[in-house]
Amino acid sequence: MRRYGRLFAMIPTASNATAALRMTSLERRASLSLASLFALRMLGLFLVLPVFALEAARYPGGANVAQVGLAFGIYGLAQACLQIPFGIASDRWGRKPVIIFGLVLFAAGSTLAAAAQDIETLLMARALQGSGAISAAVTALLADLTRNSVRTKGIALVGVSISLMFVLSLVIAPGLNAIIGLSGLFTLTAVLAGVGVFAVVFWVPKAPALRLRVNPLKGLRTVIQNTQLLRLNFGVFSLHAIQLAMWMVIPDLLVQSGLIKVSHWQIYLPAVLGSLVVLGGVLFRLERRGYLRGVLLTAVACLGIAQLGFYAYLHTGATATWGGSSGLWFVGFLLFLFFIGFNAMEASQPSLVSKFVIPEYRGAALGVFNTAQSLGFFVGGALGGWLLQVTSAQTVFAVCACWLLLWGAFVRGLQPNQATH
Repeated sequence: MRRYGRLFAMIPTASNATAALRMTSLERRASLSLASLFALRMLGLFLVLPVFALEAARYPGGANVAQVGLAFGIYGLAQACLQIPFGIASDRWGRKPVIIFGLVLFAAGSTLAAAAQDIETLLMARALQGSGAISAAVTALLADLTRNSVRTKGIALVGVSISLMFVLSLVIAPGLNAIIGLSGLFTLTAVLAGVGVFAVVFWVPKAPALRLRVNPLKGLRTVIQNTQLLRLNFGVFSLHAIQLAMWMVIPDLLVQSGLIKVSHWQIYLPAVLGSLVVLGGVLFRLERRGYLRGVLLTAVACLGIAQLGFYAYLHTGATATWGGSSGLWFVGFLLFLFFIGFNAMEASQPSLVSKFVIPEYRGAALGVFNTAQSLGFFVGGALGGWLLQVTSAQTVFAVCACWLLLWGAFVRGLQPNQATH
């Protein structure tokens, strides 16, 4: 009888399966603390974005639009250059020391930006800010501290925190800028980075010890040769390139539809929150049942439908004929579809990256992944601006829709069942 008892004990029950999908207290603490860390850092960054171009033009040398643009974009370029080294360093010397070092660099850059008296100093300060490239190390630490079955949920919290900070910054940045100015916003950014260091030291759980001493070149070579990771890297590059390209058009599109700039959050916030309800109620449940590739294809489809909808809205001249609440409702619905696809990919892709490699190579894998993300920001902004200048806003959405067809082909070749770690 004892033998049969042991046999029956090995058979998974419904309660065991449910427990496997429930976060432990350590996993909740890790997810909440690291999501908060991301939120603090991204809020500091996003607060500057809505006002940077206008305020930087007032600095000595700010009349040079190209230099202002360089100061704006060099943050992403610095991130792209340093994500891989920081990720590899976290594999070799530990996640927390690398995260703290990156936050200190970010705070130093913010402090220098607050003290800047000309556009050249502001440019150097933005580069120093960007050199604190900790995204790979933070995501790798979250992967270290969560099980396979709940990892996407933990990374989704990070994605939610970023989305909410983006919307919050759109709401409060203009008012804060009127009170404390651009230098004050940079000072606040430095303070938030300092709070982040405190959170890493006293709140974030300790990372588990790595099992072997990592050879950086071997880890990087292993990551680059993994075809599944290449598909995910192309995915995150595409996601953020399309996001930046379309955001060259969206603010003006909302204005054309009758919504003044300071009220844009009234469209963004419901779209983001509604997308999170759909993700939690439908898409993540499908993922848990083994339909991850279907979820990813659905996300790409939502992104594509949004691009085609925006193209049709502009092509038919609906901004002029609809106007008012009807046009805004339609634009809001398209943004809702966009954020469903965007947030699903933001949660699923980093989680998959962490599962396709052994823990000792997670930093390298996520370093490459975040480099692709930063390059997507750069390419999307540059391409969107160029297309807008030489063609039209319609062309931006048409190119994004075609790009999504190619991305969909890459997603179809993804094999999520190979992800085991």
